[in-house]
Amino acid sequence: MCGRYASFLPPDLIARLFGTTNALPNLKPTWNMAPTMDAAVVRRHPDSGERHLDLLTWGFVPAFTRSLKEARRAVNARAETVASSGMFRNAFAKRRCIVPAGAFYEWQAGAAGKTPYAIARADGDPMAFAGIWEGWRSPDGDILRTFAILTTTANAQMAVLHERMPVILEPADWPGWLGETEVDAASLLRPLPEGVLRTWPVDKRVGNVRNDGPELLLESGPDVAGSLLV
Repeated sequence: MCGRYASFLPPDLIARLFGTTNALPNLKPTWNMAPTMDAAVVRRHPDSGERHLDLLTWGFVPAFTRSLKEARRAVNARAETVASSGMFRNAFAKRRCIVPAGAFYEWQAGAAGKTPYAIARADGDPMAFAGIWEGWRSPDGDILRTFAILTTTANAQMAVLHERMPVILEPADWPGWLGETEVDAASLLRPLPEGVLRTWPVDKRVGNVRNDGPELLLESGPDVAGSLLV
């Protein structure tokens, strides 16, 4: 699964990497992105077809939801069932997006409790999570735009931490995932090859959403924040 990640990339860097065209949103960096928070999402605008960088709320609310009190607000969607799920299939077909991230966190269970780990690309590049988004209209006409991150079976490297991992797209996959080119989107929902990621233990403070800052990525030594901002 993916229930916490670091989203500290400056909006101008995200716009340059992904080729978005709209005005930059007021994006505040966080090293402890959690469900219900607003996050940077790259999506294809429904009208113009151009790539936009927008702030959407993490926690998917289907368009058919009658009341937000009834909404499950799913954080993740399983790659194996997203195309057939009544909750996700319309978004998978029409509203796929990319969620930029510097790193994500996972917890490994052990005799002394759960140890949090940070995971990032070994080459220092940002990660691009495969996501889906949806717009929900309230009875008053207000629109809430939300998203979920897709997960798949963990590769061997990640399996020591958790059985699932987020789907991380390579740049060559971005046009197809966003619907700019014809592609079997389901074929992109695969684990990364071994060795693309690196992992390291971090402080348990990351488990509390009130804690934030680049120190959450420290492992008594290496800090990936600097390399990801170059």
